[in-house]
Amino acid sequence: MGHGVPDSGRLTHMSTDREVPAPEHRRPRGVSDDTVAALGKVSEALETVERARGHLYSFHQLIGHADQQLGEAADALQEAGHVELAGRLRTELVGRNVLCGRWTFQVVEEFDDHYWSPLREHERSVRTELVEGRRHLFEAKMKEERRTHGRTGHEARPSEGE
Repeated sequence: MGHGVPDSGRLTHMSTDREVPAPEHRRPRGVSDDTVAALGKVSEALETVERARGHLYSFHQLIGHADQQLGEAADALQEAGHVELAGRLRTELVGRNVLCGRWTFQVVEEFDDHYWSPLREHERSVRTELVEGRRHLFEAKMKEERRTHGRTGHEARPSEGE
């Protein structure tokens, strides 16, 4: 702006490439809105599982921290003269499995191997078969419908190097 002229938000010299989605966010010829919507649901499910996985890793770290705290609590009880209580805490809880035969790292590994990884593989396979592997086509379609074309801050994509 400068020179006291307010920015109207209108683009005056934006290159046309910024007004068109990047090739990887354009649907291939012949792909229907219904297919894009269905792929959006698969993608959304994967994103939900990714969030759940993050919570699982938080659980894993929190339980590990709690186990350390229980060990410190047992030490403090012993130092305070409560040797029998400290011993029970150590033998009954410190290092205890959270599920039958499993610490949380084993739960995380099983989840990753038996659910998360196959879901990611299937999501990728569906995208590959239907839309040449392109990601987030549903969101790209929504962006094109919702943004104000030709307005600063509403470009379809960044310019080269951004």
